[in-house]
Amino acid sequence: WECCRSAVRRLHEPFSLFPETLGLFREMTRSDEDREIGWDAWGAWSDCSRTCGGGASYSLRRCLNGGSCEGKNIRYRTCSNTDCPAESGDFRAQQCSAHNDIKYQGVTYEWVPAPYDPTVPCALRCQAKGRSLTVELAPKVLDGTRCRADAFDMCISGVCQVWTACCFSFSCYRHFGCISC
Repeated sequence: WECCRSAVRRLHEPFSLFPETLGLFREMTRSDEDREIGWDAWGAWSDCSRTCGGGASYSLRRCLNGGSCEGKNIRYRTCSNTDCPAESGDFRAQQCSAHNDIKYQGVTYEWVPAPYDPTVPCALRCQAKGRSLTVELAPKVLDGTRCRADAFDMCISGVCQVWTACCFSFSCYRHFGCISC
């Protein structure tokens, strides 16, 4: 991804920062979101959703005001950004092929990813190899699956999250949403 060179608008909903410098994570200073009154501290980061090829990790926090806190209780960051071995194949293709031994309407098919559909970028839509049959085999792909093969946008909990890049002091960072760079 390429670093932005100018400011971008800030979204009206909270965002999370995902620090990356040369593929390694480092913690940043506490954000305004961290200091919001009523929230407990952020919890530990979860395991990465993938071991290579770019995945997602999440951290949770608890509202101390009986559920009336402003903001989100979950944040995400990228992880496992090293390339996967070529023989491992595409992550979405792996998810489709996991259904090869499962009968669909009484027939077993070899499944491959269906052509991109912008209306459901995070559904597991697969096509029977060599046929025109396209089926949604799952309502959402696994976290860390690219929304499109040619973009860094990533599916998290069934929603396509658009990644933005910013540079600070020769370090690049990715995050969901927009901030001033």
